Amino acid sequence: MHRLLIATLVAVAALPCAPAANAAGVAILDCGKLFDSRSGRMLGPHTVTVREGRIESVVPGRAAHTSDGDRINLQSHTCLPGWTDLHVHLGSQSSPQSYAEGFRLDPVDHAFRAAGYAEETLLAGFTSVRDLGGEVTPHLRDAINQGLVKGPRIFAAGKSIATTGGHADPSNGWNSMLSHLMGPPGPTEGVINSIEDARQAVRQRYKEGSDVIKITATGGVLSYARSGDAPQFTVDEIRSVVETAHDYGYRVAAHAHGEEGMRRAVEAGVTSIEHGTHMSDEVMQLMRERGTWYVPTIHAGRFVADKAREDGYFPEIVRPKAAAIGAKIQDTFARAYRAGVPIAFGTDMGVGPHGDNAREFIYMVEAGMPAAEALQTATIHAAEVLGVDDQGRIAPGMRADIIALAADPLETIEAVMDVRFVMKDGTVFKHADAP
Repeated sequence: MHRLLIATLVAVAALPCAPAANAAGVAILDCGKLFDSRSGRMLGPHTVTVREGRIESVVPGRAAHTSDGDRINLQSHTCLPGWTDLHVHLGSQSSPQSYAEGFRLDPVDHAFRAAGYAEETLLAGFTSVRDLGGEVTPHLRDAINQGLVKGPRIFAAGKSIATTGGHADPSNGWNSMLSHLMGPPGPTEGVINSIEDARQAVRQRYKEGSDVIKITATGGVLSYARSGDAPQFTVDEIRSVVETAHDYGYRVAAHAHGEEGMRRAVEAGVTSIEHGTHMSDEVMQLMRERGTWYVPTIHAGRFVADKAREDGYFPEIVRPKAAAIGAKIQDTFARAYRAGVPIAFGTDMGVGPHGDNAREFIYMVEAGMPAAEALQTATIHAAEVLGVDDQGRIAPGMRADIIALAADPLETIEAVMDVRFVMKDGTVFKHADAP
C-alpha cells in the first residue's frame, strides 16, 4: 500500500502544470454586472483590481485606464464570487462499472481520474470544494496547492467514518473469504463501534491530514447494503466524534437520509446534515435551534432516481434505494427552505458527472428558492460552513476567486451553466474570449 501511495504522488506530479498568469501580479477586471453576495443584489458595472492573489479594490463604473496590470474586459459579462460546492467526491464518478472498479483499480488510476475531475470542476466555476470522502483527495489537494495540477481549493475529509456494515464500511459486499483474509476494518480504516473507536478514527484523520470530518450517520443509497436510512451511530458515538474533532479544529459533516440518524447527529453537534431525505418537521426545528446547516445534494438525488430506471446501472441491492430515496430530496429541500432551515450548496458530484455542479442552482430555483438566495448558498453560506472569512464575496481583502457568466443568473438561472471566465487566487484558468 505504501508503494501504491508513493506511485500515486509520482503520477500526480507528472501531470501538466497549472498556469501562473497574474498569480503574483496585478489584474483589472471590467465587469458589466457584479453580484453582491452579501446583500443578494445584482449591481451595475464595476472595476475590480486584483493584486497578488487578493482583491485590492472594487469601485463602481469603469475606472480610468492604468498601465499597472493586465486589463480584462468582462463588460458584457456578469461577475460573481467563485462558487463553493460543499459535497463532492473528486476521486470517483458513478458508472455501471463503479462497483467492479473498486476491486480492479489502484490509487494511481484514481489519482489520474481525480486530476481530470478537479479541472472540470474548476472550469465550471467552482473555485473551492469540500470533498467528503476519498483517500486520494488529500494528495490531490496538495498537488493543486503546489501548482502541479489545475483544480479548485479543496477541503478534504479523507476517509469517511462509518460503523461496521455502515455506509462507508469499505468491506461491504466482500465475500467471506476476502473478509477473512483482510480482517475486519477498524478506526484506522474509518470503521468504529465505540466511543473510544470514534476518538481514534478522528485522530487518524488528523494524522493523515484531513481538513474536515465526515461521518455516515445513516445508511446510504449507493453502498452495497440493504438499508438506505437506518441510524448507524449512537448519539454518544457521534458526540465523541464531534468533541474530538473540535479538539483539532475540525467541523463535522454528517451524511444522513433517515430521520432518527439525523436527529442523533444534530443533537450531538455536527456542523451540517448532508442529503437529509426523510427530514421531519421536528428535525427541521431542531436544526434551526442548533444552527445546523443543511446541504441538500438535489442533483445526486435526481441522478440516481433516473439511473435506477436503467437495467444494469446499479446492483439490484442498490436499485430500490436509488429509486425510493433519490426522488425525495428535491421535495425535502423545498420544505426545508420554507421552514427556514439554514441551507448551503452541495451536489454530491462523483455520483453525477463532475463539471455539472451548477445544475444544482437550477434545481433549487425549481423548488422555490429565489435565484439570489441560491447563489448565496454557494458563496457566503458555504464560506460560513467551512469556517473561513476570506472567500465568498467580491470585496477588498478577499481571495481573488472571481467567475463571469455570459448572462445575468437573476434574470435566467440557466445562465449558471455558461461560465466564461474563471480566476482563482488571482490566476486566470479560463479566459472569457476562449473558444
